[in-house]
Amino acid sequence: RCVEVFYIYFRAGRVEEPYVSITKKRQMPKDGYSEEIEKEVGQAEGKLCQDLSCAFGLHPVQNASASVSITHCLRASYPAITLLRRGIFMVLSLLSIVYGALRCNILAIKIKYDDYDVSVKPAAYLCIFMWRSFEIATRVTVLVLFSSVLQIWTLPVVLVNFFGFFFYPWILFWHSKSPFPENIEKALSRVGTTIVLCLLTFLYAGINMFCWSAVQVKLNDPDLINKSQNWYRLTVYYMLRFIENAFLLLMWYIYKTDIYLYVCAPLLVLQLLIGYCMAVLFMLVFYQFCHPCKKLFSSSISEGLLSCFKFLCFVCKPPKSPMLTDKAEVKSPENTDEARSSSKTIDSQKGIPHQSVSSNA
Repeated sequence: RCVEVFYIYFRAGRVEEPYVSITKKRQMPKDGYSEEIEKEVGQAEGKLCQDLSCAFGLHPVQNASASVSITHCLRASYPAITLLRRGIFMVLSLLSIVYGALRCNILAIKIKYDDYDVSVKPAAYLCIFMWRSFEIATRVTVLVLFSSVLQIWTLPVVLVNFFGFFFYPWILFWHSKSPFPENIEKALSRVGTTIVLCLLTFLYAGINMFCWSAVQVKLNDPDLINKSQNWYRLTVYYMLRFIENAFLLLMWYIYKTDIYLYVCAPLLVLQLLIGYCMAVLFMLVFYQFCHPCKKLFSSSISEGLLSCFKFLCFVCKPPKSPMLTDKAEVKSPENTDEARSSSKTIDSQKGIPHQSVSSNA
């Protein structure tokens, strides 16, 4: 692709192109209105933009295939960062994974808002980079620390995470009662389509074990990608992940061996928890201020999180005891009689005589 890009660039403009294509993109709405712009793109310019975009993972061609390739690259890089011992290679592996996650985020934005002319600002790149760096680094460190002291329990933790994310898209698909997707590839049979969907959910589960996947799988969608922004799912994921990381660090702190004698364990635990909170903070900043399509959100991240917390508080709130309600009902007549007697006492002190119902009659 690099050689082809240079060839097209130096050859463009010398030979008349046989045809041009017309692209239509909508601009971001300003004051509630969006504008559609048509642009003529030559064959050389289109090919050049396509090659450059694909080289950086920014061209949403074949959405599901692009998502699978990026997810596969991310999943294949995780063993390297956990197994390599030399610091420089670990740093390079971490940067490679963060770059892959950044590409995945940008690709998800391009796919969800394909009808709009999306331009990502440098502040958005910085927020995504810091978000993914803190999230992946802390998650991998927690898993490495836990596996170094409790090797037997590492496999159950990994399997629970993996199978939970593997079956989650299938559970949503069965719950929706949608027909089996047949339009993935015409040459594939029903068995072949099932294998492809299993491989897709396999890669989806592998990436979600370490960080939040920007491309969410939705099997009942023609593109196999969930294009809606679900703040509830995002909030629940990070809350559960934080609790899990804290529990794994607690187990490491309890069963740590003498190899960590010269390590300040409480400080390390605090640093890792703060690091994960920093990842969540940069994620909130990105969705609230730096997202290129934030004007198209039906609700902001702050409103979504607030409503989610209200829902969780409502669920966790203990119900009122029926015994207390019965007692209140029993005491209500007594309270009424006491109130009447007190009112009579006050009126008598003021000199207002009370007459009975019989005397009035």
